[in-house]
Amino acid sequence: MSSPATILYCRCAYAQVVPTGVKNDVLQQLCASEASFETVSDLCEMAAHRDPRLQAIAACSKLRIAACYPRAVKGLFQQAGFPLPAETEILNMRTQTAAEITESLLRSDS
Repeated sequence: MSSPATILYCRCAYAQVVPTGVKNDVLQQLCASEASFETVSDLCEMAAHRDPRLQAIAACSKLRIAACYPRAVKGLFQQAGFPLPAETEILNMRTQTAAEITESLLRSDS
């Protein structure tokens, strides 16, 4: 049996570029699931402040991130000095539906 994916959910609290309905639905579905996940207020702010928690996040295996554009998320971690592993799955709450995102976040790879 394989280990579960590490799920990170970004609330995008400051830029507010992610549709409120999508981010609320994703969070609600994550909370209703039995999955363990971490939520952060805003990855952009964390990267701007070079928050050391980004290093721990980048070190996670089987990482799935619900945030915004994959290139932006990768760039944020790179800018902070903690590049993401190539296999990191980044789901875009700006362009995908809540159902698509939660299906990917919660899927089992076993």
